[in-house]
Amino acid sequence: MATGQQGELVAVVNDTNPKSNGKAYSVKISGNNHSQLLGKKIGDVVDGIFVGEGDQTLSGYKLQITGGSDKTGTPLRRDLAGGSRQSILVTASTGFKGHSIVFKNKGGENKRFRYKPDGLRKRRNFRGNTINQDTRQVNLKVIEAGKKALSDILASESEETSE
Repeated sequence: MATGQQGELVAVVNDTNPKSNGKAYSVKISGNNHSQLLGKKIGDVVDGIFVGEGDQTLSGYKLQITGGSDKTGTPLRRDLAGGSRQSILVTASTGFKGHSIVFKNKGGENKRFRYKPDGLRKRRNFRGNTINQDTRQVNLKVIEAGKKALSDILASESEETSE
């Protein structure tokens, strides 16, 4: 889960270029750029100019919102309308793997067994598909690439933070 202040969120940008092997980059979004994302829904396409700060913006890129989470780590779910937190009964899908793990003592050692019974459903908390003030992390994927490579724009930022 990404933590941050009010009015700030972390965008995880997934590079869909096959040459990059699906590398993901973390970028902070705050200020006016944060307000540009409020009200957008999962599946919406946003301009890359709003992602990043200063020279690190992704101008020329088109990005699609694929998911995210709120300040408590609760995932956003595409099929729930609005931005409120809801408790729903789900089968194996987004936010629930659909199996239960049991440890049994076999031959003097604890072994881990994974059971996947038919019809297993659980009640889980989810946020709606709309980005609001409580959203702290947004997942984005590249739909249309800009002139500069994503690794060239965002790699210099990660090198500065590692020094």
